[in-house]
Amino acid sequence: MLDSNNQAHLSIRTFAGLLLVLVLWNCAAQTTQTIIKSETLTNYKVPEWSKEAIWYQIFPDRFRNGDTENDPDVKSLSGTWPYANPEGWQVSPWGSDWYELQPWEQKTGENFWYNSQLRRYGGDIQGILDELDYIDSLGVTAVYFNPLFESPSLHKYGCSAWHHIDNNFGPDPAGDEKLWAQENPNDPSTWQWTSADSLFLKLIDELHARDMRIIIDGVFNHTGIPFWALNDVRKNGPQSEYANWFSILSYDDPDTPEDEFDWQGWYGVKDLPELAEDDHGPVQAVRNHIHDVVKRWMDPNGDGDPSDGIDGWRLDVAEMVSKDFWRDFRVWTRDVNPESYLVGEVWWEDFGKDQMFNAAPWLQGDIFDAVMNYRFGDALLRGIVDQKRQVTPGQMDSLLSIVRDNYPLQNQYALMSMFNSHDTERLSSMVSNPDRTIDHHAGSRDHRQFFLGKPNESQRALQRTLLLFQFSYVGAPLIYYGEEVGMWGADDPDCRKPMLWDDIEYKTEVSHPYGEPFGPYEVRRNEDLYAYYRSLIDMRKYEPALQTGSYQTLEAEDKGHFAFQRVLGPDTLMTVINTGAKDWAIEERLFGSEGSAAWTLLLDSNLSDNTDVAPHSGRVYKRIIN
Repeated sequence: MLDSNNQAHLSIRTFAGLLLVLVLWNCAAQTTQTIIKSETLTNYKVPEWSKEAIWYQIFPDRFRNGDTENDPDVKSLSGTWPYANPEGWQVSPWGSDWYELQPWEQKTGENFWYNSQLRRYGGDIQGILDELDYIDSLGVTAVYFNPLFESPSLHKYGCSAWHHIDNNFGPDPAGDEKLWAQENPNDPSTWQWTSADSLFLKLIDELHARDMRIIIDGVFNHTGIPFWALNDVRKNGPQSEYANWFSILSYDDPDTPEDEFDWQGWYGVKDLPELAEDDHGPVQAVRNHIHDVVKRWMDPNGDGDPSDGIDGWRLDVAEMVSKDFWRDFRVWTRDVNPESYLVGEVWWEDFGKDQMFNAAPWLQGDIFDAVMNYRFGDALLRGIVDQKRQVTPGQMDSLLSIVRDNYPLQNQYALMSMFNSHDTERLSSMVSNPDRTIDHHAGSRDHRQFFLGKPNESQRALQRTLLLFQFSYVGAPLIYYGEEVGMWGADDPDCRKPMLWDDIEYKTEVSHPYGEPFGPYEVRRNEDLYAYYRSLIDMRKYEPALQTGSYQTLEAEDKGHFAFQRVLGPDTLMTVINTGAKDWAIEERLFGSEGSAAWTLLLDSNLSDNTDVAPHSGRVYKRIIN
């Protein structure tokens, strides 16, 4: 969502965290054992493929540098924070010690967090193409890309244009710039396909050939400072035909040496000029342009066949854009591709009194198919990871049941169920930093005690338990790139480290952002964790009950025992989680009248087959059909 210099979102999340505490303790007395509500909506369908999805999220600049000839240069940093073109700047070494300042960074005289926003690692589309076999072999069925559109920022949430892929992601950056100059950005008939655009279309084809779906980030609440329409307003003032696209605070006075041109930024952040809205969302001219952008990427050939286009959108800061606009957006996308998927970034969801922590208004069949389900991850951290503020299994179930009780059934299946993303600390760092809400005090910049290093073995075991729950619970699990090989990292920017590959040598981490003693932490792929992810994915893919089966809480006791079942047709699966400090000899009553002999163990997060469930571990069983 934001780059690391922007702190506006923290106050929102802090407020939301306090509200969540109130909800938690209101629910504390209840041990919910509900069955998911039956579907009541009949006018639309969530795409079937989204219910079965195993999501993999890629942050493009940090996944793989497949073409060093297209690497960014220092000029490409212009127009975004921190508005600097440092002397001696160069693309950062992929395997460098993360907190160590490179020679050009040392010359700035600034700290790690300042310099981290100037770093570029050269990840590109060719690198993604080169590793499609890796993604496929993991078992992934759907890929979500952070913004790919032209932008000077490392995260690409402040775009210069929505109708072109960033030229440094393609093979001919200079040639792409020449093509841009031949266009009228507001006239789709003049738009051309750059080399980066064409390579992206190839990526779509390659993913589809592997039976994988693809969605991309749509940022339609704000732009970047170099956005083509804002440039026109800067140049032509109130006479610009795009003057009403933005909330302009003042125009430049040509008779003074100062530049008085100013605009309203998203939450006051000038990096992200906010698009003007009326009561129904972006003003009509902006809506028309966005509609053209949607058609371009969903049906590139314009022939009515969407098979060569993207399969949907992840929509940034969605709760800050009028629902009326998203209703139109849904019509646009479904007109192009009836099987398209929309997921909204409804972070802490609706703050309204009657809809506290409830995304249901966006999930009524007329807006989104899903939201990013951070609430799921936060509930599990409270119940399984936290120590001082750990909640009971019953309280954890009450938190989870808010979604089960309020969201339509088919939307629950399509939720992106997640722990981490580009906006939060990584899962490997969540388990080594208990007693926090996701993304709160999640880095040493605002919480010096945050542990920045590699998790130990007991914490890795805790991570496996969380994952077992994620892959057997309701919702489509999301894997953030590198999570599967054990990457660790605090909140932005640390969660955006370069991906770990076997053919790259990585320096041991010994540097600390405050110069404190640190490590040493060896940086390499955790192949055991990777194999565990493969087991989880296989289980999820080959057990349909885990995709679209009914859910029922079987046990949520204060002594640390949590059990639930998923049922579809003749298949019944049961997940048991021991959050307590003692071994759990599972009661025969949980196995039913036929007893434990009628069940087979599918997976144990403790990687054992002992009779009892070890503390802080979990298992998935399947009932044997005779």
